[in-house]
Amino acid sequence: MSPTDADSARYPASGLTVHLLGRPRIDVDGAPGYRYRSRKSWALLAFLLLSERAPTRSRLASLLFAEADDPLGALRWCLAEIRRALGPAAVLDGDPVRISLPHGATVDVDVLVRGHWSAAIQLPGLGSDLLDGIGIAHAEAFESWLLSERRRVAAASESILHEAAVGLLARGELDRARELAVRAAVMSPLDENIQALLIRLYRLSGDDDAARRQYDAWSAVAERELGAPPGAPVLLAMREGPRAARETPAASLHAVTEAGSAAVSAGALAAGVASFENAVVLADRSGADSDRIQARLVLAEALIHTLGGLDEAGITTLNEAERIAVASGDRDATTRVQAEVGYVDFLRARYDRAERSLGQVLDEETASASVRAKAMTYLGSVASDRADYPRAVDLLTDAVERSHSVGEPRREAFGLSMLGRVSLLRGDLVEATETLERAIDLGARDHWLSFLPWPQALLGQAWLGLGDLDAAHRTLDQSFARACQIGDPCWEGISARGLALLAEARDDPDRALSLLLDARTRANRLADPYVWLDVYILDALCEMGRRHAHPQTAAWAEAMLDRASRTGMRELTVRALLHRADSRVPGDAEAAVLLAADIDNPRLVPLVAAVGETSHPGSHGRAMS
Repeated sequence: MSPTDADSARYPASGLTVHLLGRPRIDVDGAPGYRYRSRKSWALLAFLLLSERAPTRSRLASLLFAEADDPLGALRWCLAEIRRALGPAAVLDGDPVRISLPHGATVDVDVLVRGHWSAAIQLPGLGSDLLDGIGIAHAEAFESWLLSERRRVAAASESILHEAAVGLLARGELDRARELAVRAAVMSPLDENIQALLIRLYRLSGDDDAARRQYDAWSAVAERELGAPPGAPVLLAMREGPRAARETPAASLHAVTEAGSAAVSAGALAAGVASFENAVVLADRSGADSDRIQARLVLAEALIHTLGGLDEAGITTLNEAERIAVASGDRDATTRVQAEVGYVDFLRARYDRAERSLGQVLDEETASASVRAKAMTYLGSVASDRADYPRAVDLLTDAVERSHSVGEPRREAFGLSMLGRVSLLRGDLVEATETLERAIDLGARDHWLSFLPWPQALLGQAWLGLGDLDAAHRTLDQSFARACQIGDPCWEGISARGLALLAEARDDPDRALSLLLDARTRANRLADPYVWLDVYILDALCEMGRRHAHPQTAAWAEAMLDRASRTGMRELTVRALLHRADSRVPGDAEAAVLLAADIDNPRLVPLVAAVGETSHPGSHGRAMS
């Protein structure tokens, strides 16, 4: 018997909570609500709630009910059961099918990815699998989509535990912070930043023995699993100690800060950081909130924007600055902190968290023009990483104009480089060359030599796409040489990727593969790499491996899919699925078609069409509708 809307009349419009983490359930005012009769109803509800675009009925029928005698009839039955559970105030109708929950309703996944950490850590399913125990037979495309979403939710859980631990640390709640840091370390045992946080918490609480045991344990794991000793974040954490016990020279705050700036400019990062840490102690002694905030902002920016891989310590310092700014009502300082936090989350591919911080900056009416331009630049970069290209272009174009109007040529150049990257990724190579040349010219005129390898590497790839191998060679060689001289891992990685593609274009596949593997090693040698770049290099490895039948191709594709899907890199997830579909992994071709429909990139169209023609053409036709 089909469920009826009348049965849901007993549920009020408010107090509805949808739990998708762990064993799924629906609560109404804290009490258990309607229990679905079909697992496919849970699958359908999750797909509707988590999809970025409303799906058509034919797509849903193909995705979940292809084996039914009447796929559209089976879909209607499940939609009716979902309505019964959500109550009469919910809207679930149309073609495409649109869902709108009652006012005041809560979805735990939404709290996890977009809410404040203080709310997210209270979720009963935090750390559990999405739709735990739900599997759908004969629905390979849905299972492939679900696996990607589970990876993304797992990454969000790790991020929120880490963010909450840092937030509690800033509040001085060391015991609670340590509990969450331990949970995060269990979920992500090879994340050096979480190890650094845990060691820092032990040191700040005065438990030096525990800090040493944690350091020794991580050293053994790092050597065994990563083939490297502990990195800069862990070494810096081992230097940590209760600030009240630090010896600080008698000097003015201005003099100490000035000395730190001079040291960082000269390349002496350790000495500069030590000076800025002393400035924080001096500012705390002065008791002036403005000094305490400013000292922490200066320290955090030094940690984040230098080449030492010290973003973790920078985030901790930013959280301290934010706590003081909020308590003192300094909204300008709060927006500055949020913009920097958003930047770090962007680099680490914690895109939902980055959008939350950067969106708050743009929503703040009192934010300065400079901070707004910064937030818009980073938000546009996030959209580009996630393959939301129209939004990226709008944001970055606006950011470039705003940066120019406030006289910040370096941010203007960075925005132009990201705009040029969008054109490159979408195959508009002439537009890419023009925009990237503008970025290079602007950076050179402002003597921002440490930035130039990034747009040069992208420009070299654009020249390669246009078939001008000589121009590509000149540009990429210069980019790589500058990147190595500076010692920037990201710039070295992106340049080496371009040189690898150039080597293949010149019929030297062995050298091309060697350069690509080296590019990935370079890009990831610090604990705080640009995560998108690693996946972008993996994409090139997979493409090259498929062309030359390399035995490691399947492993590269699996690693690419894991990283791309965990972080929400939509186009790179599609590309990873296409690489795996080439090996006939069930469901990946259909899932690629499904996800590609939401991406505005002409370059994807022939790739998706090609894989659609070579595996299960009947199901593809339904999925594309």
